[in-house]
Amino acid sequence: MNLISYIRSSIKLKFMLMVAFVFTFLILLVAIANVVFLPKYYQFRKLSSLSSTMTKVNCIIDKEDAFLEDTDNGFSDDAIREFEKMEADGALYMYVFQPYILFDKVICDIDFPSKDAINETESREVREKVRNYVLRDMDMEKLIEDDDKEKMISEMENASIYMVYDDRIGSYYVELFGCLDCGSYIYMRTNFQSIKESISISNKFLAYIGIFAMFFGMIIMFMVSNSVISPIKRMTCIAEKMANLDFEAKYPVTTNDEIGQLGGSINTLSETLETTISDLKTANNELKNDIEQKTQIDEMRKDFLSNVSHELKTPIALIQGYAEGLADNINDDYESRKFYCDVIQDEAAKMNNMVKKLLTLNQIEFQSGMASFERFDIVQVVNSVVNSARLLADQKEAEIEIDDHDSIFVWADEYLIEEVITNYVSNAINHVDFEKKIHVYYEDKKDVLRINVFNTGLPIPEEDIDKVWIKFYKVDKARTREYGGSGIGLSIVKAIMDSMNRECGVENKDNGVNFWFEVDKKVET
Repeated sequence: MNLISYIRSSIKLKFMLMVAFVFTFLILLVAIANVVFLPKYYQFRKLSSLSSTMTKVNCIIDKEDAFLEDTDNGFSDDAIREFEKMEADGALYMYVFQPYILFDKVICDIDFPSKDAINETESREVREKVRNYVLRDMDMEKLIEDDDKEKMISEMENASIYMVYDDRIGSYYVELFGCLDCGSYIYMRTNFQSIKESISISNKFLAYIGIFAMFFGMIIMFMVSNSVISPIKRMTCIAEKMANLDFEAKYPVTTNDEIGQLGGSINTLSETLETTISDLKTANNELKNDIEQKTQIDEMRKDFLSNVSHELKTPIALIQGYAEGLADNINDDYESRKFYCDVIQDEAAKMNNMVKKLLTLNQIEFQSGMASFERFDIVQVVNSVVNSARLLADQKEAEIEIDDHDSIFVWADEYLIEEVITNYVSNAINHVDFEKKIHVYYEDKKDVLRINVFNTGLPIPEEDIDKVWIKFYKVDKARTREYGGSGIGLSIVKAIMDSMNRECGVENKDNGVNFWFEVDKKVET
């Protein structure tokens, strides 16, 4: 990433560069203002100071007894102290005097209030300055030599202010000469330093201060920007997680400023998106289930019609064939006719039994008869079913063994549970082999009771073990046909257990197959 790209992608760096730019701009602006406006302002302040001092001198002299003829210098002690204070405060020299003109000479009685005495050179220079100003004030310009180093910069009602260059010390002075209200003259002089040097010094100092302020300003902005950037980075991470459908992260809102409001909005957006996506997923899942259910119903309908047609085709053909034989009097003897009638009755009974089972399965699957839970002794129900099936087991030369157990009370639909046990026991008798043993036993699993029906015989192939619950599905079709099975019994078991929200299953053992189902031993709260 190049520098320009990094600057564009970093708010923190933008803040720091913005601070540097603002400080640099302000420093340049002040430097330009110093060069352009400071000399004029400096001169204006000097003029204002001299004008203000002259006004104050007028006020002091106008006071009662301020001007005393019998004093050594013509002023009272209070007035002298005020003059000294003004000289010190304004950094100037002030002279108040009365001039006497004799022919072409000006004789000045000059007072030096801020000094006890002045040297001869200074006295000569001041007298010469005063002489020139007095003569100029009296329109005696012919006595004044032209001097390019002296320039009037301001003129007031009773005074004029000049910019004067002093060759002796190579410096500019600002001088005020004017007439006071009392008739005396006043001459003030103050040094006008090289403003260019002052501006240069000021700008250098300003540059140093600016660099120092810029450095610390950028440090402060770096720390301040962290308090702004860190929440933004955190919200960016939250937004990225939201883009990946992870709505667990939330921004901790601790302030009520713009950052806090943005964080709260992101949290609200996250919750809204999570709820919306959850609703969409639920609706999508329901739609998929509806489509799958419709597909399954269509497939079940096709399978049902195919299976019923297949199952009914053989008995109907037998009934039709034997009925035609009877009609044609193929055999006249009683025993033959009785055999024909027995076959017809047997096949009709199988068809009737299959139809009954289909009706039972249909009723359970579509919940036209909801399970009615009641408390009953399941041991008594199991014993009753097993005892009823012993005759059929004896015909198969099978032995049924049942655990001798005290009463166990459970909560379920007694009629439906009896149907489950009957189907399990019948299935075990029809598939028992080898030792021909059937074992019915119980397993206590805390809140539920598991009833097991085991029979010795061939195991169910692993690829078929999950399909035994499907209607009309037969692992060994020849054997099923042999005992007249329709492949509906286990489907009825599965539908019954699903209607009661309980589990059922099947597992292969070393020497046989074990079917089981579970019922509640206590009421669920």
